[in-house]
Amino acid sequence: MATVTTSRKACTVNPLKMSQPIGAVLAFLGLDQCMPALHGSQGCTAFGLVLFVRHFRENIPLQTTAMNEATSILGGMDNIEQAIMNIWTRAKPQIICIASTGLTETKGDDVDGYITLIRKKHPELADLAIIYVSTPDYKDAFQDGWARAVTRLVEVLIEPANATPKQVNILAGSHLTPGDIEEIRETVEAFGLEPIILPDLSGSLDGHIPEEFTPTTMGGTTLADIRRMGASGFTLAIGEHMRAAAEALHAKCGTRFEVLDRITGLEASDRFIALLAEVSGKPVPNKYRRQRSQLVDAMLDGHFFFSGKKIAIGAEPDLLWGIGNLLADMGCEISAAVTTTHSPLLEKMPAAEALIGDLEDMENRAQGCDLLITHSHGRQMAERLAIPFLRMGMPLFDRLGAAHRLAAGYRGTRDLIFEIGNLFMADAHEPGPDSWGQSKEECSACAPVTAH
Repeated sequence: MATVTTSRKACTVNPLKMSQPIGAVLAFLGLDQCMPALHGSQGCTAFGLVLFVRHFRENIPLQTTAMNEATSILGGMDNIEQAIMNIWTRAKPQIICIASTGLTETKGDDVDGYITLIRKKHPELADLAIIYVSTPDYKDAFQDGWARAVTRLVEVLIEPANATPKQVNILAGSHLTPGDIEEIRETVEAFGLEPIILPDLSGSLDGHIPEEFTPTTMGGTTLADIRRMGASGFTLAIGEHMRAAAEALHAKCGTRFEVLDRITGLEASDRFIALLAEVSGKPVPNKYRRQRSQLVDAMLDGHFFFSGKKIAIGAEPDLLWGIGNLLADMGCEISAAVTTTHSPLLEKMPAAEALIGDLEDMENRAQGCDLLITHSHGRQMAERLAIPFLRMGMPLFDRLGAAHRLAAGYRGTRDLIFEIGNLFMADAHEPGPDSWGQSKEECSACAPVTAH
C-alpha cells in the first residue's frame, strides 16, 4: 500500500504530464474518417500536433477553431461554425470531434448549445456526427481526457439493440499502444469472438502507407461500428480509467462489463485469457498455453537480474500500475513512483509512496536507483544520474517504432522482461569475484591439476 501525496511546489519543473485535450484528441484519432479539432487558440493545437507527429512519425489530422483575443472575450460561436463548415466542405469526414481547452473553458463557451444552433442553421449537416467533450487543460491529465472522450462517444453515439453474443466491445485505455491493441484483437478473435475496439489506434496510427491520401484519419473504429456496440453481449474495459465509459454503456444498453486494470504480467494475462474463455465458452487455444509457458520461462531466466533492483517510474496512473506491478512481481523495489493525476489505483501501488508530481520530483527520488522508466523527456535525468533508461509512455520522440511497442498479454510481457533484463545485464560492472562470491585466487586450490 502506498501513501498518495501531491507535490506542492510553486511551479512545475520538467513536466511529466500532458493535458486533457491531448488525451481526448488521441482517442479521437482512433476513429475512422474523423477530424479532431481543439476549441482554442492556434498555439494550443500546434503544440499538440507537433507532439503527435514526433511520437508517431505520421501525418496527424488536427484542426482548430483559432480563437483570438476578441473571440475569447465575446464567445466562440462563429469560430466553431466556421471550423465545422470548413472541415465538412473540404475533408468530408464521417465525424467531427471537438475538445475544449483551458482558454474556452475559462470563458465558459456553451459549445453544445452552439452545435445545436449550427445544425438548425445548416440542415446539410444532418448526417454528420459532431461530438464535443469538455477537457479543460488546467485540471486532470492525459488519461482523464482520453477517458472523457470515450465516455462521451458512448453517451452520444451508441443505442440499445438486441444482443449479439459473439460480438464484444473492447474499451481500450490510453496506456495501450497500437501494437498492444493489435495483440488484443488477435487474442479476442482466437476465441471465436468479434471485437469492436474503441478507440482503435491499431487501425489509424500503426504506421501503414495508404493507397491514396485522405485528409481525415485513415483507419480506426468506424462510425457504423460504434453505433452497433449497443448490440454486443459483453464489454471489456482495459484500464481503470475506462470504467466510466463501461458504466455509461451498461447504463444505456445493459451490456455486461468487466474492467481489467492491467494486462501486463503473468497473473494479469491469465485473468484476460480466462475471461475470454468464459465469455466465448471455448477452451484456451494451444497458442496461448505455449506463450504462457514461454513467459514463465522468461521470468525464471530474468529473476536473477531483477531481484533487489531499485526502480524509478514516471507515468500516467494506469501505465504506472501495470509496469510497477510487473517489476514488483519480478522482485524489484519501486523506489520512486511518480504520476500525473489521481486514480484509485495509486494507494494500492507496490511502493511506499505514489507522488503526483513532475520529473524533478522523480529525479530527486531516483538517486541510487538501477533503472529509470518514463517518456523521452526523462533522457537528461538519466544522463545526469548515470542510470539505465527505459522509454515508455508518450511522447517517445528519440526512438523509432513507438507505435509498435508491445507490453500486453503473454508475448508483450515476455518481451518486456527481456528488454529490461538486457538493460540490467548491459549495465553490470565487470565482476571482480566470480559468481560464487570468491576471487579467482581464492578458488585456485579447487582448480583441476594439469599434467606437465
